[in-house]
Amino acid sequence: MKRILITTALLAGVMTYAGGFRVSLQGVKQLAMAHTSAHADDASVAFFNPAGISFIPNKLSVAVGAFGAKSEVEYQNLSTLQSFKTDNPLGTPLYAAIAYKVNNTVSVGLSVTTPFGSTVKWADNWAGNELVQKMELKSFYFQPMVSFKFNEWAAIGGSFIYAKGLVDWDKAVNQLGGTLNIKDDKASGTGFGLGFYLKPSDNLDVSIAYRSPVEMKAKKGTATFNISSALYPNLGLNAQGQDGFTATLPLVDEYTIGLTYRVTPKWLVSADFNYHGWERYNKLTLDFANAPIGNQTDPTVLSTPKNFHNAKTFRFGTQYMFSDKFAGRLGYYHDESPYEDKYFIPETPSFDASVITGGIGYKFGKLGVDLAAAISFPESRQVKNAYYNFYGQAKAKAMYFGLGLSYNAF
Repeated sequence: MKRILITTALLAGVMTYAGGFRVSLQGVKQLAMAHTSAHADDASVAFFNPAGISFIPNKLSVAVGAFGAKSEVEYQNLSTLQSFKTDNPLGTPLYAAIAYKVNNTVSVGLSVTTPFGSTVKWADNWAGNELVQKMELKSFYFQPMVSFKFNEWAAIGGSFIYAKGLVDWDKAVNQLGGTLNIKDDKASGTGFGLGFYLKPSDNLDVSIAYRSPVEMKAKKGTATFNISSALYPNLGLNAQGQDGFTATLPLVDEYTIGLTYRVTPKWLVSADFNYHGWERYNKLTLDFANAPIGNQTDPTVLSTPKNFHNAKTFRFGTQYMFSDKFAGRLGYYHDESPYEDKYFIPETPSFDASVITGGIGYKFGKLGVDLAAAISFPESRQVKNAYYNFYGQAKAKAMYFGLGLSYNAF
């Protein structure tokens, strides 16, 4: 029985590291318009579509920005009526991009973003402490890219993705009388992006983009058991109560179609459709160096089903130029959760959510300053995870704000 508890909880934690949930905070201007993608005004378009850098109006463009993300999740056991809330610190996703037009045909760029990452902190003694007490996730995408412009209205672009990630996760192992820390700060993987950007008229932008899956390879993970040293030999741990593990952890692919239409010279509307390939999370496998805590023929290998399904996001945004320098922006999008109630997990709590966004922008010559904010309205859901014997009700709330700078040099 002890072996089963350790196995399932370990795997839940690493599954979080496998990508968790897509954090749509890669452009402040974009967030203000529901994080829509067909906006080639500056280098921030680079993450969304590498082909978009061909349509930046300047030869050299730089964009940087940062966000604050605050969230809270509440879980209630409907049998005992006990309630527990997370005490999550402020998340701080960031981005930076640069684009340079080599000539009228070729443009190059670089995008650095944090598309996956958050911290979830539950109380040490909460009802699900054997699943998670604290989970800190960080990831970075480095994307060099090139774009080729066929003519005045069409371009194709591609990017190479190098991803780095970290997980630092604490949980209780009550049957062993202690806690467990799972940590890996050297996981990495590669992928690619491909995009087409079309501008058939001065009033219409069309962005079609694909971002591939990234297989994150954790080769030097460390599991540290804070338990009685008398138990170390039974688990094959070293003198520090540690064991190593390896895993291959998939980050899912994403398809995006975006449109922006200029209704008048001052007013534009945008819409995006995103399709996320979450069904890749059908299971996850860990291979420990020594600890016989698995559930396969090899006792050091453990695997568990995840049963995620593909999910969609619909986005709608608008911008109005009150003057040549000052812009006002609004947006709305709806996100689908990639799993059903019976697969709910507190390490990466996910909800169907409606999000309202807004922001402003002001141009100081070649320098643009953008502010954005968003508030999320997640739908409460029933928790019916029989695999972890975890039942109840969960609800959440979240808000985001960001500051972005762009500089179109020449």
